[in-house]
Amino acid sequence: MAIAAFFDIDGTLYRNSLMVEHFKKLLKYEVIDPSLWHSHVKQAYHNWDKRQGNYDDYLLELSKIYIECIKGIDKDEMEFTANKVIGLKGERVYRYTRAQIAWHKAQNHKIIFISGSPAYLLEKMAKKYDATDFQGTEYVMDETGRFTGQIIQMWDSESKRRSMLAFQKKYQIDMQKSYSYGDTNGDFSMFELVGNPVAINPTKELLLNIKQNETVRKKIRIIVERKDVIYNLNADVDIF
Repeated sequence: MAIAAFFDIDGTLYRNSLMVEHFKKLLKYEVIDPSLWHSHVKQAYHNWDKRQGNYDDYLLELSKIYIECIKGIDKDEMEFTANKVIGLKGERVYRYTRAQIAWHKAQNHKIIFISGSPAYLLEKMAKKYDATDFQGTEYVMDETGRFTGQIIQMWDSESKRRSMLAFQKKYQIDMQKSYSYGDTNGDFSMFELVGNPVAINPTKELLLNIKQNETVRKKIRIIVERKDVIYNLNADVDIF
């Protein structure tokens, strides 16, 4: 049977959010109204930036605005700005995760990206890092190639569970010998399903969840990358 490495992307490989970067590019090129940042997103961002808000809440708020703002945008505009994001920002990744991808490739493991990022961004990231396969949030287009406002999300834990099980069947994967990498509660099912889970720069909510689940707590590794130092911790790390 095959061995796989399942990677979340935002905050796990990429050092921010691909959706956030795409939102900024849409604003920069005035595909959407630049005033939306100040009227809707800025406060949520600053709450998180000052560590007074929850990162998951910030991204959820931004995703709602993002979905609403891009209704009616055609596929060509999305493609142009998506290429700009990956071209300019695709190398802005964590050293640890990039090294792990290289290691898994050397072991002939399947590299699978599962992310809440839009699939049209994730596809380009998967190609850049030569991933075997990927599954992102699907943004539904109508018959004219314009975004309808409907999505098939992939940022919650249950959606990622279903995706992993589908990949398991597709590639005949031995989950007990496989690996998963994530950073938020949306990735928790990825940790439950494999024998070798790794939390990278985990959120407080994810750490609390890990501590409360004995099975995951016993098998997980916790990696924190800050500046040019990579820390390998255990699940008993203090939470404040």
